[in-house]
Amino acid sequence: MKGPPPVTLFAGGRGHSSGRALADLMASSRKSGPSVAYVGAASGDSAPFRWMMTRLLKAAGAGPVVLVPLAGTAFRAVEAEKVLSSGDFVYFSGGDVAAGMALLEARGLVSFLGRLHRQGKPFFGHSAGSILLAREWIRWRDSEDAASAERFPCLGLAPILCDTHGEEDGWEELEALLRLEPEGAVGYGLRSGSAVSVTPDGGVEILEGRVDRFVGTPSGIRSLGG
Repeated sequence: MKGPPPVTLFAGGRGHSSGRALADLMASSRKSGPSVAYVGAASGDSAPFRWMMTRLLKAAGAGPVVLVPLAGTAFRAVEAEKVLSSGDFVYFSGGDVAAGMALLEARGLVSFLGRLHRQGKPFFGHSAGSILLAREWIRWRDSEDAASAERFPCLGLAPILCDTHGEEDGWEELEALLRLEPEGAVGYGLRSGSAVSVTPDGGVEILEGRVDRFVGTPSGIRSLGG
């Protein structure tokens, strides 16, 4: 058993591809055209979204990009696990974090994904897919009531708290999450076009772009800079 490798998180964002870091990740396989198992849980297996991201992955050096069918009646656990196991990488697309996590739980794949990572499979994601790979995220039971905010667990393969391309709204959701966390919790704001590598013990290396950091304190959320 190889043990869990670092997880690579890409912010994405409109007009940003994180091209260099993504190309370096594909090259790290030491294969020509490594295969990618595509998890579109956060986008409900949207075909147009998958075609767009497949072009991006192939431009970075990926070979076959194979959908792990999760949505609708196409789901078969044995087939999904086969695609996940056979890919050189497992990729999580963007979309809606809560919907993506709910689908993974409904399909009974959460434990399998964790085991696959512990056995040495490299995972990476873009946007909501990056948040899904991290530790927790936030939702509101009532969209009109700020007090209804609650945390929910994500896959935790990258054991950090993070948000992606939220710089234009001042990292509003990330700060809301940190207010619900224990004092001293740190959150990473991956700006558009940035990428980080996260080790199993929570170490963060910035691969590309700018990353903001915040910490929860008794007096509120404090910026630790970028």
